Amino acid sequence: MNLGIMQPYFLPYLGYFQLINSVDTFVVYDNIQYTKKGWINRNRLLINGEGLTFSLPIKKDSDYLHIMQRSLASSFDKKKFINRFLSSYIKAPYFSKVYPLLEQIVFFDDNNLFHYINHSIACVCDYLEIKTIILNSSNVNIDHSLKSQDKVLALCEHLGATTYINPIGGTELYDSMVFKEKGINLKFLKPSPLSYRQASLPFVPWLSIIDVLMFNSPEFVQELIDSNFTLI
Repeated sequence: MNLGIMQPYFLPYLGYFQLINSVDTFVVYDNIQYTKKGWINRNRLLINGEGLTFSLPIKKDSDYLHIMQRSLASSFDKKKFINRFLSSYIKAPYFSKVYPLLEQIVFFDDNNLFHYINHSIACVCDYLEIKTIILNSSNVNIDHSLKSQDKVLALCEHLGATTYINPIGGTELYDSMVFKEKGINLKFLKPSPLSYRQASLPFVPWLSIIDVLMFNSPEFVQELIDSNFTLI
């Protein structure tokens, strides 16, 4: 069984969904500390030919709370938020197909940060017909005081994983020999270079999955998710 484990990210880049699609079971961390400067609640969209950051506003609270204990700010104006996408992508070729998906995500009626982001991941997976089983980490019966590699190994062992797949950026975090001793293959997913026709030139890479969906058919995006990467 192939297993992937990641933090929840709001409308992340294509590689996040390539990872989900590459595994049989995908675990989303809900019981780890929220990090302010990470990408949990923010990403990038295309505005006037530039990649600019958008973010979900978070209610002020203790920096030590888990992601599932954080909430969206009461000031979050969902209509104003979605209008940024409307103005940026209304002329995109697949706007009419993707905008209802975006409405389903943005107007989701739950202010819990994890629930809100996890719902967005599920919605995109449904749109792209990704059938991977997705679990919340807190629902897996392991010692949740474990950290980093030890926690990953505990999740792998409990869920019966024979292969653990991680994004290529995590090569420094894991020791393949330790995984091998546990009978688990360690693999890394490396996305291939990606370019597609956007609203303007030059191409702006590493944007939210929404940008990919706005400019490409679901069938083409499914092809990218199935094959536009290597496992090393």
